[in-house]
Amino acid sequence: MKAIRVFEFGGPEQLRLVETETPRPKEGEVLVKLAYAGINFIDVYMRNGSYVRSRTYQTPLPMTLGMEGVGEVVEVGPGVNRIRVGDRVGYCLVRGSYAEYAAVPAWRLAKIPEGVPDSIATTLMLQGCTAHYLTHSCYELKPGSTCLVHAGAGGVGQLLIQLAKLRGATVFATAGGADKAEIAKARGADHVILYRERDFREAVMELTGGKGVDVVYDAVGKDTIARSIRSLRRRGLCVNYGGASGLVTSIEPLELGEAGSVYFTRPHLADYTATTEEIEWRTGDLFRWYLEGRLTVVIDREYPLAEAAEAHRYLEGRGTRGKLLLKVMP
Repeated sequence: MKAIRVFEFGGPEQLRLVETETPRPKEGEVLVKLAYAGINFIDVYMRNGSYVRSRTYQTPLPMTLGMEGVGEVVEVGPGVNRIRVGDRVGYCLVRGSYAEYAAVPAWRLAKIPEGVPDSIATTLMLQGCTAHYLTHSCYELKPGSTCLVHAGAGGVGQLLIQLAKLRGATVFATAGGADKAEIAKARGADHVILYRERDFREAVMELTGGKGVDVVYDAVGKDTIARSIRSLRRRGLCVNYGGASGLVTSIEPLELGEAGSVYFTRPHLADYTATTEEIEWRTGDLFRWYLEGRLTVVIDREYPLAEAAEAHRYLEGRGTRGKLLLKVMP
């Protein structure tokens, strides 16, 4: 089969299209013939070595990249009962989806309902589940809650805004330009701050009467985290779930106290999709809301498998306006 592999940590040039053996499903696994693979910042962190010390997301070299995919089950390993050959399934947090086939633990699979296209289902796996756990579990938004969403026009950002509105929250979003601001507004953001024109913390404090927001969802990281912490209300929560500008390497505990005895967390999606039941809950909600027309899913670009390096360059340029996909099978 064809696959994108990394032999050394580094830039997008390290992504190489190779011929390799098709995996065989082991006990508890199934073989998925992939239609799409999702492209996410976690792939960048794995490619450049940022996760070399992570026990949750291991990066042994050489490795096949890709942490989410959608396709058809073509073989079932021993001990699998819930999934059958021919099922259309999606998954995330199993590395190896930048390939034509992937062996995936059956417990991690979500069955895709009729009416949800493969491309949409892929988007609702890693990015959708991320938006779901951030709004439903990491901080349980409710009517009257306030939140700040960084990169509101990005793939996760657009989903985050919509799920926050479904929870009844007031949403403040940041965007890098007028065109991106319009995207965030179209997804339901109540207030959009052009962070290149105005300090977002000052804007949040002005809009909230000096109080600050209940929770900040920050995937930008190094460039924003200090001001994100200072944008919170007393005893609010800063959630750092990514690092588009660079990973956050340190937080001074005293700074949390000075900001109003606020809380800080750096969660992993893996800890919020730890069981089949949890995966079915999150994906079930997302698929249902899409089918009901309550959730808009925006795909920015699709790339063929061989152009994975170009896709990474585009992602790292921080110009995305939705989901990036690799179309694996024609």
